Amino acid sequence: MRILLACSLIVVLHTPLQSAEDVAGIVEERPADGRSVKVAGGFMTPYTVTIPGTDVTFRMEPIPGGEFVMGSAAAESGREECEGPQRKITVEPFWMARCEVTWAEYKNYMRVYDAFKEFEEQGIRKVTDENRVDAITAPTPLYEPDFTFEYGEEDQQPAVTVTMYSAKQYSKWLSAITGMQFRLPAEAEWEYACRAGSTTAFHFGDDASQLGDYAWFEGNSEDNGTKEVGQKKPNPWGLLDMHGNATEWVLDQFEPYVTGNGTLNAATDWVRATKLDPRIVRGGSWQFAATECRSASRFPSDSVSWREADPNLPKSPWWFTDDPSRGVGFRLIRPLKTVSRQAMGEFWEIDDEDTQYDVSDRLSEGRGAQGIVDKTLPAAIEKLKR
Repeated sequence: MRILLACSLIVVLHTPLQSAEDVAGIVEERPADGRSVKVAGGFMTPYTVTIPGTDVTFRMEPIPGGEFVMGSAAAESGREECEGPQRKITVEPFWMARCEVTWAEYKNYMRVYDAFKEFEEQGIRKVTDENRVDAITAPTPLYEPDFTFEYGEEDQQPAVTVTMYSAKQYSKWLSAITGMQFRLPAEAEWEYACRAGSTTAFHFGDDASQLGDYAWFEGNSEDNGTKEVGQKKPNPWGLLDMHGNATEWVLDQFEPYVTGNGTLNAATDWVRATKLDPRIVRGGSWQFAATECRSASRFPSDSVSWREADPNLPKSPWWFTDDPSRGVGFRLIRPLKTVSRQAMGEFWEIDDEDTQYDVSDRLSEGRGAQGIVDKTLPAAIEKLKR
């Protein structure tokens, strides 16, 4: 059991908002319409990100800072013991993706695999000891795409069967090519955003019979599989599909809650992972019952059973092959406060020995692809097409 109340390796740095125009999602004056969050130097607003080199976009919503009680009350219907004891959490402002990462977004990261292989063949953009900190791996082609895509691979469906390692590498790739610090949310950040100020089982109240207005979950659809994002009602902070559709990775190791001394900080007091499993997915999916889609519901990962059908040795560090992984996806956040490049490594890089071995084995045998990721990468990939 391990809760870190402070981490000497992480120094949170404020980036001065010298000009609101220099920071995406910040304006100097409160907009006349739409949501905004007042912060030092201006107002956080919703904004749209275009993935460089593509016409694919996604929307980020501002989440205000504040304090909340994390976990569920003992009397909450469907409550599991791991959802308590409740504890107070302080949360710093951040933006969160309005929807889960979609196939339209994720497939641009998947295509990096072929580009890295071509760079290697041409002997360009080499990974060296000096620049390895800026390298990522790209997911290998799906061994059995019929499993992952059985229920569709439409552009606006959530990307699923994605491991936490691959989700982290995606966030590093996207951060490098956009110049913004994207990462997975900590568990407390996710629950705070899902609740959007509520203290009830769902962000809309306690009545599970209303969940169909807000979520895709077991029993409310004739067809199996994830659905296109954004078809249901949003929560009060503009976020869609926080309940159901695809369950979402958060950073923390799955462990019992510890109240600690005083109020915990969501951005720093999350449970660092030291082993492959169990990690945490949040929000439930199309395969989950209504009670498992509550704001406080927690579900542990099981990479052994989720990759049981994978014939590769070692198993893929990027993909799952067994249910419930067809309901496992993720969404990103971008904190208002930036941190050092070194500190971001904690959110992006491998944190357990099993994944380190699996990735290293794939790369050494030529079954993986690694390359440097920076703002010049989209242009370099485009040049390969000419």
